[in-house]
Amino acid sequence: MKQFMDKDFLLETETAKALFHNYAEVTPVLDYHCHINPKEIAEDRQFDNITQVWLGGDHYKWRFMRSCGVEEKYITGDASDKEKFFKWAECVGKAIGNPLFHWSHLELQRYFGYNGYLNKNTAEEVWNLCNAKLAEPSMSVRNLIKQSNVTLICTTDDPIDSLEWHDKIAKDTSFDVKVLPAWRPDKAMNIEKPDYLDYLDKLATVSGVEINTFAALKEALRIRMDFFASMGCNVSDHALEYVMYVPATDDEIEEIFLKRLNHMEITKDEELKFKTAFMLYVGQQYHELDWAMQLHYGCKRDNNTLMYEKLGPDTGYDCINNYAPSSQMADFLNALIKDDKLPRTVIYSLNPNDNQAIGTILGCFQDSTAVAKIQQGSAWWFNDHKVGMQDQMISLANLGNLSGFVGMLTDSRSFLSYTRHEYFRRIMCNLIGNWVENGEFPADMDILSEIVTDISYNNAKRYFKFPL
Repeated sequence: MKQFMDKDFLLETETAKALFHNYAEVTPVLDYHCHINPKEIAEDRQFDNITQVWLGGDHYKWRFMRSCGVEEKYITGDASDKEKFFKWAECVGKAIGNPLFHWSHLELQRYFGYNGYLNKNTAEEVWNLCNAKLAEPSMSVRNLIKQSNVTLICTTDDPIDSLEWHDKIAKDTSFDVKVLPAWRPDKAMNIEKPDYLDYLDKLATVSGVEINTFAALKEALRIRMDFFASMGCNVSDHALEYVMYVPATDDEIEEIFLKRLNHMEITKDEELKFKTAFMLYVGQQYHELDWAMQLHYGCKRDNNTLMYEKLGPDTGYDCINNYAPSSQMADFLNALIKDDKLPRTVIYSLNPNDNQAIGTILGCFQDSTAVAKIQQGSAWWFNDHKVGMQDQMISLANLGNLSGFVGMLTDSRSFLSYTRHEYFRRIMCNLIGNWVENGEFPADMDILSEIVTDISYNNAKRYFKFPL
């Protein structure tokens, strides 16, 4: 029997161990997509207790606690932080087979030096240990980032954001980790949302453009893109139901936009036409700005109306959307490339059934302007577990270029989540190690070490053209 989560955790072969310990383990982390708050980095926040770090906004944990029958007061309610932690400890102690179990214990090992097993019986011990450690200056937000060997972070930022915290971080010479904004214009695109017109008013104010036509909206967006670019942004990100392609004429789009400005209801077909035109425009601008475009899709959000009305979005009530026509994605990319306006693009689907479709689409649009110009993004959200990561990498290897893969992203709101990169790297090294020891790839450590360090760090650095 192997020891519980020892140094060779998830590493089944000698090749896997060598690849991880000699290369992947010592390679820095480049976090090109996350949801952490730049204000907390600028102010170098110090957390009062482990509940604030672990449970403050982590809907992964909230979902699991609900699955364990925990009352909402101990999840998002008014129970004390200690009570919430004890409920989480009771739940995670039985989370066999769930990545939350591994992530939590990797964080306990790496940041708190705790190699035991968190459950209802050890909750008091772990609570006291973590809180004492969190009180140390070494556990401030900036120091957590530094000890995690992170070189760059991209946050997720709306076009109307002032980016004031990014500016403060950039001007602070005492902190050498780059913290860059990433452009996330979902609210400017989601024409069907009830608060859309209110959002346009805010966008008009910060851009200085009266938004009374779609052409004016495009002008406002480009002004804000230029501002983001001046702040170091070179990455965009979109949360889509799916990658749509329902083309329309310029006149049609202006008519649809005018209907919405006049508080008239638009049809689903009109919504998709507008969103197609929106995405084609921003895609063209990304190409001109030399930005990378990330497309996250395949999620059906806010499914529990009762709880949505109580807690709002991003609280653990989303699921996989099984509808994502690959033909429309191919048509969308083709509409950009036919005018030579296709930017570097990373495609993520929340539905693992889309792996093969994405793998075949990638090959239709690759060219010599970048290694793996069109990428399949890492196993995302409901897929960032052992099986999901393996399946995504195997599919990419079968149908594309795994050695050119930009690797893992944190996609988290927690400053302790950088161990997810370790988790990914262990799984990656084990997968590659098994191929080598099964005679499917030569045991050439020069090439293998290059592949492993490239996927862990170097590919993302080159692909996104980060200033490192």
